[in-house]
Amino acid sequence: MSNRLVVFTLDAQRYALPLASVQQVVRVAEITPLPKAPEVVLGVIDLKGKIIPVMSMRKRFGLSEPEINLSDQIIMADIPTRSIGLVVTSVNGVVERTAEEVADAEKIVPGAQYVEGMTRLEDGILFIHNLDGFLSKKEDQQIEGLLDLAAGRG
Repeated sequence: MSNRLVVFTLDAQRYALPLASVQQVVRVAEITPLPKAPEVVLGVIDLKGKIIPVMSMRKRFGLSEPEINLSDQIIMADIPTRSIGLVVTSVNGVVERTAEEVADAEKIVPGAQYVEGMTRLEDGILFIHNLDGFLSKKEDQQIEGLLDLAAGRG
């Protein structure tokens, strides 16, 4: 079995998402704030007529949150309940790893939230993220309600 991973950077650290959960990568667009949204939500963007919540992976991982640069990118990805945008410094491409090349994060760092595995690159470690639990049930419900209100369905 082979794992295809989309590699991206936040500042200087590289991370990855399973390719199967990624729809596309877009350039940073104007992000409209979503009042009363959970802290991890930067706002929303309109992507081809669909309102997509944009999340901060930095806030979720406890990293500092610099101003968004025009060179930043947004990874459009699927979580179990919806499509979301994830702001990243850059997307570096796709790598392929066999199951044997991916270490189970729980065995290396017990309790590591949002990380499902780790693998080596030629010049460092790559953390593979699991988006299934990226939002708590409460955060997801809060976002759903706010998006309904924004769309006039609330």
